[in-house]
Amino acid sequence: MAGGGAPAARPRPGAALAAATIVGLPLGSIYAFSVLLAPLEEALGASRSELASVFGISAVFFTVGANLGPRLFGRVAAPALVALTGALAAAGVAIAAAAPSLGWLILGYGLLFATGGGMAYVVVQQCVNAAPLARPGLVNGYLVSLFPLGAMLAAPAFGVGLEWAGVRLTLAALAAAVAATGLAAAGLVARAGVVLARVGRMAAARSADERASLRATFWKLFTVFFLAASAGLMVLSQAAGMVAAFGAGRSASLAATTGITAAIAAARLAGGWLIDRLPVPLVAASAQALALLGAAALTALPSAEMAIAGLGLIGVGYGLISGVTAGAVACYWPKAEFGRIAGRTYIAWCLAALALPVLAGRLYDLTGGYEAAVAVAGGGNLLAVLVALTLPRQRRVG
Repeated sequence: MAGGGAPAARPRPGAALAAATIVGLPLGSIYAFSVLLAPLEEALGASRSELASVFGISAVFFTVGANLGPRLFGRVAAPALVALTGALAAAGVAIAAAAPSLGWLILGYGLLFATGGGMAYVVVQQCVNAAPLARPGLVNGYLVSLFPLGAMLAAPAFGVGLEWAGVRLTLAALAAAVAATGLAAAGLVARAGVVLARVGRMAAARSADERASLRATFWKLFTVFFLAASAGLMVLSQAAGMVAAFGAGRSASLAATTGITAAIAAARLAGGWLIDRLPVPLVAASAQALALLGAAALTALPSAEMAIAGLGLIGVGYGLISGVTAGAVACYWPKAEFGRIAGRTYIAWCLAALALPVLAGRLYDLTGGYEAAVAVAGGGNLLAVLVALTLPRQRRVG
């Protein structure tokens, strides 16, 4: 505070972390969208491929929102920004609940919910990172683990809702949950005392050498995240079908899907925790070496049992990199820039969602199996190992 007045209150990380938790869990339901496909087909008279495209559109606009949110830092107060972005996301789901056609579903769910969700997610991440953090890796690993955890909670909740009330009321309940958690999170952010700062001047004040170094670091981190996410999202989006294609039964395929999703959530937390203790390049390279091992083992010994183990390792490698990426951003860049840089890394996630998962489906149509897709994933994991080894060691900056 300027002048001789009392010093400004320090942000309370606990309240900000609670806000991020209650916002992140319902937003993670976007990963459980596949549960809604069959009832939405019946309700809207749309084809499966048309409805599947809604998830791809959602991934794009979530990324758009994650990059729009930081532009409002310092222009809109943090509690108001959380409330407004939560309201936008809730309004989108409400429109989807009442959608009379596929176009309205795309508008509500694919555009408004995803954009508002991306903005809200990066805003609460920035609120957490604005406070002093003793273990930035662990905290940010926890934040990115909320999405798969939210999907794990949403899938059975959607199932109960579909059975008892139908798809429209289930979506209406999700809209109410998103609205309620957004308002509660806004109150928690206000209690946390977080002030979001503009970052444009800070970036411009750096020397040319520092800007070049950070630019190179960003693109290395972006590349590793893209390669890991391409393989991981292939597994996450098609796990049941892939395990079944290697000979597993229906019950084993469904159990494997749940187990892999849980493993990815745990790995995100572990990835962040590890970089509080070990160098980023070591953790990142080891994570992708683990994924490479899974792809190589499944390629060499294709079977139902190896599919569960191998795809699980690929998923864990992706989860670890997700935690590493979030924690590394908190260590490489000043905390005021976390949201801006994190939003840009989500572009890699968006591109990954449109890359190998789509290619894997195409290769399956051409070959009748997933062996070629697993081999491509392994090649990406190998490249990620090599790039990860060139990342700098981390240091926490203010």
